[in-house]
Amino acid sequence: MAACSLALALGCGASAQDVPVRNGFALYPAAVPADQILAGGPPRDGIPALDHPKTLPADESPWDAEAVVIGVQVGDAARAYPIAILNWHELVNDTLGDEPILVSYCPLCGTGIVFDRRVGDQARRFGVSGLLYNSDLLLYDRETESLWSQISAEAVTGPSLGQRLRPIRSRMMSWAAWKRAHPETSVLAPETGHRRPYDRSPYQGYAQSDELAFPVPLDRRYHPKMPTLGLRRAKGPARAYPALELVRAGGRAAERFDGEPVSVAYDPDTQVFEVEAPADVEVIEGYWFAWMAFHPESSVFRAGDSDREPGASEHRAPPDEGGTER
Repeated sequence: MAACSLALALGCGASAQDVPVRNGFALYPAAVPADQILAGGPPRDGIPALDHPKTLPADESPWDAEAVVIGVQVGDAARAYPIAILNWHELVNDTLGDEPILVSYCPLCGTGIVFDRRVGDQARRFGVSGLLYNSDLLLYDRETESLWSQISAEAVTGPSLGQRLRPIRSRMMSWAAWKRAHPETSVLAPETGHRRPYDRSPYQGYAQSDELAFPVPLDRRYHPKMPTLGLRRAKGPARAYPALELVRAGGRAAERFDGEPVSVAYDPDTQVFEVEAPADVEVIEGYWFAWMAFHPESSVFRAGDSDREPGASEHRAPPDEGGTER
């Protein structure tokens, strides 16, 4: 157990024997119920994060045109991170356009989120804790060993408790589409220094199944793995755009979110979302169940409801405990 985590816990009135510990992380105090922080299977760093991995220019890429990537642009610099690599590593500590960034992907939630790695003036380095909350990746920073929730972007334990990482806009799309939009992009090379079968996914069939690997309160209005784009402000409203509703609406929703115009589109052929929203609106793409687990009061776009003010009262299916713990 990290001494700083233990000191923080004991400083709040707990004795050493009272502090729950998983994978070497003290879980008291915590911003979420400690009994809902679950061991995912691998130990701490059993899924190895990548630090500044090798990259290639677009014209030297070995990746298939249809390989799905997380693409991010910082200033004039663009880079693609193949899901085929992220399935096995989940986190990449990198620098792009002189900015320290963290690329994160949770295969269980389908969420690919890029963050600024800086907390205050310090650039942190992150690892995979082997722990989950709401079936979502809990990362940790190596400087303070605080646990951070990927989807909430917030530290939930440790000396950084309550601090947030700043998300950076990114896209999930095919490598071919990203390369067309950003011909000067670089891309992660498959030579990561780790022996992993990047040509196959350890989560084969998971995205199509209605089963979850870990118990999460479920809103059953849609398939748990329905592709969903969520908009939120850090201390404001949240709104979900399920792919099915966007298709029913003709592929696009143009409305107001938190008083400002936004546009969200979904192409069922390419399975790609497009969004236009103010820069301070956070954009999270993932599975329906994951968005609603973290945003239970989120409003939901429905085709035919364009005249209704977003956030107005909606009927919500009562959540139930879904998933099967493995």
